[in-house]
Amino acid sequence: MRKEHPLLEAVRPLVEAMGAEIIDPNGTDGDCIPLEWEGELVAEVRVLTLHDALDHLVTQVEGELGGRLAELGRVQKQVAVRLLDERGAFRLRRSINEVADVMGVSRITIYNYLNSIRGE
Repeated sequence: MRKEHPLLEAVRPLVEAMGAEIIDPNGTDGDCIPLEWEGELVAEVRVLTLHDALDHLVTQVEGELGGRLAELGRVQKQVAVRLLDERGAFRLRRSINEVADVMGVSRITIYNYLNSIRGE
């Protein structure tokens, strides 16, 4: 097995935490971020689309809370909304509707959780 390039070894945890992926630079569509080491193109990073970013945030929160958002109790759903809010999930267009669908609640419920969290 070939040893991974030191640059890839160093950035892999960050790339994975962002939900992005490291890809071979040959044949990419040019929509990726190049990773160069001493003038050599080692790999490229494909970042998430905005829709994928929301899915990634939801998956992260589900992992932290130990279950799918729809299966959580009311208090845990409030915690999930707080975590998503802290991570900027609700800055994305239509994210309140999408999170409400994933949680199995109404968008009004999400707004109520947010108002409570934000002290409004």
